[in-house]
Amino acid sequence: MDLPYFEFLSGTETWMVVAAAALVVFVLGFTGAPLLVWAAFTFVLLYGLGAPMWVWLVVAIPVALLTIPPLRRMISLGVMKTLGALDFLPAISATEKEAIDAGTVWVEGELFSGKPDFKRILSESYPDLSDEEQAFVDGPVQTVCEMTNDWEVFQNRDLPDEVWAYMKENKFLGMIIPKKYGGLGFSASANSAVVAKLASSSTVLGISVMVPNSLGPAELLIHYGTDKQKNHYLPRLADGLDIPAFALTESNAGSDAGGLQSSGEVFKGEDGELYVRLNWRKRYITLAAISTVLGLAFKLRDPDNLLGKGTNLGITCALVPTDAEGVVLGMRHDPMGVPFYNCPT
Repeated sequence: MDLPYFEFLSGTETWMVVAAAALVVFVLGFTGAPLLVWAAFTFVLLYGLGAPMWVWLVVAIPVALLTIPPLRRMISLGVMKTLGALDFLPAISATEKEAIDAGTVWVEGELFSGKPDFKRILSESYPDLSDEEQAFVDGPVQTVCEMTNDWEVFQNRDLPDEVWAYMKENKFLGMIIPKKYGGLGFSASANSAVVAKLASSSTVLGISVMVPNSLGPAELLIHYGTDKQKNHYLPRLADGLDIPAFALTESNAGSDAGGLQSSGEVFKGEDGELYVRLNWRKRYITLAAISTVLGLAFKLRDPDNLLGKGTNLGITCALVPTDAEGVVLGMRHDPMGVPFYNCPT
């Protein structure tokens, strides 16, 4: 082609061209450059190398399809319809749909954007601790940190008995439980502040308090439990009489809860009452080794539609006492050598 500066890279050493192109690709990827910038870089490179017309066409057609919004939407719509017709995409259960619709994206969305706006993150108004919460951080939390020697915890593979007793006495395991059930009724900010300070003293200490106040059955009971369940379990959890564990993780499921293989089946007993037959194999369940009640996540089936809600009810949770027949708590895991209680079930 008789164009100005066409093939302007033809006299440059190959390794220099490759190195320069690699550097530009790294910079564009690191900065999250838009597709139009990538397209411009590609065309400049082709122009500089003196690419023939057929190469320009091979590159230009997909670039045009991807950079022109109406065309891109048409392609995406066609692909999604095809995948749907082939039953390639997994169905979303009612439970999963509720979980998706339940949350909103706040400032934490910036952290997952790939290019967070730190000005927005730092300018947000975060709630302060109440006087009661700050007193707890400065008092019992400071005391239990001073009681815990992290080196000894690692040597003994457990927190000292007096630390466990102190945490139960001061309701460390019931920070999120409302006061009317014997808990502390602390805010999420206080929960975070307490766990952060505990973890700065001992990772095991922080994890042992974090789980009952986040993943444990208490949170599920507060939102979804019956009055009978709340009145029985929440005071016992607040006082540490019951130790909870949240049994979600399996060999092929954890953060991807949709991959659960644990199952439950509704059936009618000889007495005419409805029961659930459970089958599970969990692993890496924090506090399970010393737990008295499991918050068990599983997929529920009702083959005879005894509940009148269909046959596949999706993911749900059940409270399972660990002393119930058939419940097995395995030998402790040793996750990365950190000795917090953790075992299969």
